[in-house]
Amino acid sequence: MTLQTKARALLCAEYAIDKKALNLKILEIAPVSSLTDFLVVATGTSDRHVQAVAEAIRLGLKDDHGVQPLAVEGMDEGRWVLLDYGDIMVHVFQPAVRSFYDLEGLWSEATELVVPGQDVTTEVPTR
Repeated sequence: MTLQTKARALLCAEYAIDKKALNLKILEIAPVSSLTDFLVVATGTSDRHVQAVAEAIRLGLKDDHGVQPLAVEGMDEGRWVLLDYGDIMVHVFQPAVRSFYDLEGLWSEATELVVPGQDVTTEVPTR
């Protein structure tokens, strides 16, 4: 049995929250782009934190659901890691990098999903 795309996007958020990722957003961009269906965007506070969040998502989907990314970029540097699952793209940024690329601004027409379990008191501003 395969997981539906929205359920996998929410799982990515859950795995990120387990590693204390901040300012988590899930954007449904399918209605405005053919690039992917969902963007999951999160912030880590350091190279190691960004790497840990991305690795938790990658291993969680692989170990729990048998889902592998098509590509992983940026894991060695840890400033911005991209996990590409085709229908979901996960971006884990350090705050300054996230602010610079401003994916939420770029995809401002997208619908934002509610992220269950996110502690909004620990979010960091991205702009």
